[in-house]
Amino acid sequence: MENVTTTQETYEILTSRRLTYQQKIIQLAKQAENSLDVLNIPEKFSKYFETRALCDMNEGNAPYRPRYVMVDYQRFLMQGSEFLKIAPPNTLDEAIFALLTLYYHVPSITTMPVYLGNLDVLLDPFIVGLSDEAVKTKFKLFLNYIDRTIADGYCHANLGPEDLRATRLLLECEQELQNAVPNFTMKYEVGVTPDDLMEKAILCALTCANPAIANHKAHKDTYWDYGVSSCYNVLPLRGGSYILSRVVIPRLAKMAESTEQFLNEILPEALQGLGEYMDERIRFLVEESGFFQSSFLVKEGLIERENFTGMFGIAGLCDGVNYLLRDSGKRYGNDPEADDLAEQILKIISDFVATYPAKYCEVSGGHYYLHAQAGLSTDIGVTSGIRIVVGDEPESIYDHLRHSARLHKYFPTGCSDIFPFEGTAKNNPAAVLDIIKGAFSIGDKYIAIYQSDGDLVRITGYLAKRSDIEKYDNGEVVLQDTVQNGSTNYKLNRLDERKVRSHA
Repeated sequence: MENVTTTQETYEILTSRRLTYQQKIIQLAKQAENSLDVLNIPEKFSKYFETRALCDMNEGNAPYRPRYVMVDYQRFLMQGSEFLKIAPPNTLDEAIFALLTLYYHVPSITTMPVYLGNLDVLLDPFIVGLSDEAVKTKFKLFLNYIDRTIADGYCHANLGPEDLRATRLLLECEQELQNAVPNFTMKYEVGVTPDDLMEKAILCALTCANPAIANHKAHKDTYWDYGVSSCYNVLPLRGGSYILSRVVIPRLAKMAESTEQFLNEILPEALQGLGEYMDERIRFLVEESGFFQSSFLVKEGLIERENFTGMFGIAGLCDGVNYLLRDSGKRYGNDPEADDLAEQILKIISDFVATYPAKYCEVSGGHYYLHAQAGLSTDIGVTSGIRIVVGDEPESIYDHLRHSARLHKYFPTGCSDIFPFEGTAKNNPAAVLDIIKGAFSIGDKYIAIYQSDGDLVRITGYLAKRSDIEKYDNGEVVLQDTVQNGSTNYKLNRLDERKVRSHA
């Protein structure tokens, strides 16, 4: 029966009229991978996997490449690549050609690069002597090529925190192009990033939902250097993450007869099961897949196996707490008792992850790192990471941010919030910047904003155009494969009902 099901699924992919040729190739490759049985699945993991309380993030049955790869593109531009037959570039055209060539060869769970580097830092040395108009023409071609070929909303590029000429020109290009790919992150630090640059970034974000804003001060000491990829994954340069697996809190909570049983029995056992499962996936990837032994990225020093870690994710904290307190009526994000229980749960998970021994995770001290996982398109009743469910957001954005800051501290590999703003916020970007400054000063780590009635919208973290979602829903083929995920998620999680904020 299993083979018949697999054959039918393969046939449906082959004959789909809603997938592009490239999208079919990716899905067919996943079918082939899932036909293998090479992992020794721990019993504790299987017990909770059957109820979907533990989740493998659909990474496939045979890991043969890391989930997220954070290439050192600056080193690449300085030394070139013997494997790719590329000399160190001297001009902007040569630098762009070199980067686009390398991007094609960078793997990830999506088959496409999820991290393109700190683009302003990479390209600024090559624009000396060129006019703004000439630079923007080349930047736009560069960005459009990425949008049309990588075509995946999980692809990230970073900017900042320093104020470079390339930073401002890239923001101007993005605001004019309004592309969904790449997903930009602006690294922001008070005293390093000037206010006028941040206001420019905020205006860009309110126009096209790009860039999101990262608290650079909070992240920069986690590793010697870092990049932000996919749905706000903060990972070490020249490394990344082998895998991302997750605990789905509400599904786990529904297995418990009481809050006490959940905290003292079910949660600890599930955490142990997930840790053992992650161990096995990483063992196969490092020891058997041959990736690190054969990749030119390793041989040329663009990534190092020792700089990879494993992301121990959680999702649906809000929904789990609300379920456990369902008889009291207390709600996560609104009642102190609910938020205290949430932090108690996080403390148990954080303590486990910080002490659980993880082989091949040297960069994170021999342990995994906690991540607020943003969700899957098929999740029902599972709010992203530690966010507040749509409809329960506090009336005051300041109360919302204080709630977030209380919990963000537990997540070294990424945690985020998303806020739609009224269009009038464009008239006063300084006021929005003041909100971000206040949030970052109390420990909030990452904020994404967008104009509530704009075409581009944040889904769980990635961007999608409402117009593309409408086309896909009408049966049309669309370029970005994340539109398919976004279409489902946008409806399941009622994202059009997010509380709209003002700048005041």
